[in-house]
Amino acid sequence: MKKNHLAIWVTAALLSLPFSSAFAADAADATAPAMEQGMQQGQMPEGQPPEGMMPPGGFNPPGEVTQGTSANTISKNETVKGAVYMSKGDNENALRITGADVSLDRIVAEKISGATSNTEAGDFYGQNAALLATDGAKVSLKNSFVTSNAQNGNGVFSYGKGTKVYVEDTVITTHKDNSGGIQTTGGGYTEARNLTIVTEGNSSAAIRSDRGGGTVIVKGGSFKTGGSGSPAIYSTADIRVEGADLLATSSEGAVIEGKNSISLKDSTLDGHMNAVCKMGDRTMTEENVHTVMIYQSMSGDAEKGRSDFSMEGSTLHSRAGDVIYVTNTDCNIKLKDTEITSDDADGALLCVVGNSASRGWGKKGANGGNADVLLENEKIKGNIIADDISMLNLTLKNTRWTGALSIDKNAAATDPKGTVNVKIDEGSSWALTGDSTVTTLENHGTILKNGHTLTVLKA
Repeated sequence: MKKNHLAIWVTAALLSLPFSSAFAADAADATAPAMEQGMQQGQMPEGQPPEGMMPPGGFNPPGEVTQGTSANTISKNETVKGAVYMSKGDNENALRITGADVSLDRIVAEKISGATSNTEAGDFYGQNAALLATDGAKVSLKNSFVTSNAQNGNGVFSYGKGTKVYVEDTVITTHKDNSGGIQTTGGGYTEARNLTIVTEGNSSAAIRSDRGGGTVIVKGGSFKTGGSGSPAIYSTADIRVEGADLLATSSEGAVIEGKNSISLKDSTLDGHMNAVCKMGDRTMTEENVHTVMIYQSMSGDAEKGRSDFSMEGSTLHSRAGDVIYVTNTDCNIKLKDTEITSDDADGALLCVVGNSASRGWGKKGANGGNADVLLENEKIKGNIIADDISMLNLTLKNTRWTGALSIDKNAAATDPKGTVNVKIDEGSSWALTGDSTVTTLENHGTILKNGHTLTVLKA
């Protein structure tokens, strides 16, 4: 293990202050305006490459794990306090823990610079990350600072089955593209408490996962992203969040890809996706604008299957577009005791539809969504849209919903067999704000038509 003694001396002055003061100062700096709002050459929003485009650096052969080098490596059990680990090298971690049980307290891990030669190696395996835990390591990190100013330089990275990372009372900031705050892949485990995370680059989710997924548990903390394609949460894993504040200023608030999940409890989620973003020298118009996205990209990064998205006792603020968008996947959605607000009068509450397949998300005309949606103890407004290649089962339980429901025609559909089934339990109500159509209706509550027509196709 190698340490930068000059940096330790400089940082000792910082650490000699009451830690709460140092922590607050760093957190204030971390919330500065985003450094980079435009896309760098070849960079793409999280999980959403345009058809035919690849990230810079190409890809590894299938199954090849490439993690680069490390400026500092810990490979035996130990406890470290007050150390500084730094890196300027290409494809290099500032600190790597391999197969050891390590406790880190009041450390600084800083990826100052260093290019990436392979975006996939950085996204999947932790190459170029500031701190990488791998090979079954057990890492406890608390009262610390982790900073990355390198492209593809994730903050704290947990890779591989058996690897467990526990992070507490720590500030993590990343400034470049493809640089998440906490990243979990390959079946790793991450548990985070009371973190302050700010990311500024594109494709840089604050809570991030990628190929191979894993488990992520977050309790408390503040999470903010500034770049395009940088949701507060990007899930190809099982991600559970409680008591956290999550804000994406130029992206979706949360994205689930494939057979994975996001569960939010007693939290706030705020998203503001841009309709237009830069792709290198190209300006790209998004196919759909939304705050929560549930989809299957077909890239191989996420197993096909049913996604799960739930919010309980929380607030969801959608600043642009649809609140929830489902395409090319199956999912369960549950909203309970959650306040939902939308700033976009034209945005739907829920949109379950096919897509153009221009980015490879299934086959055009056959890539609709399949959503089972439960609204429980909700007072909720907004229209719901499905198309005729999608399936929607909507249940209202002790809920008052105000809005219209439409089944739109998908022009590319060759076999339009989509259905929309609505069940209204006793004590629930639906107040129509426009003419609506459903396939089947099971009503044990109240429907207020307000002068509009409700068409039931299979009465």
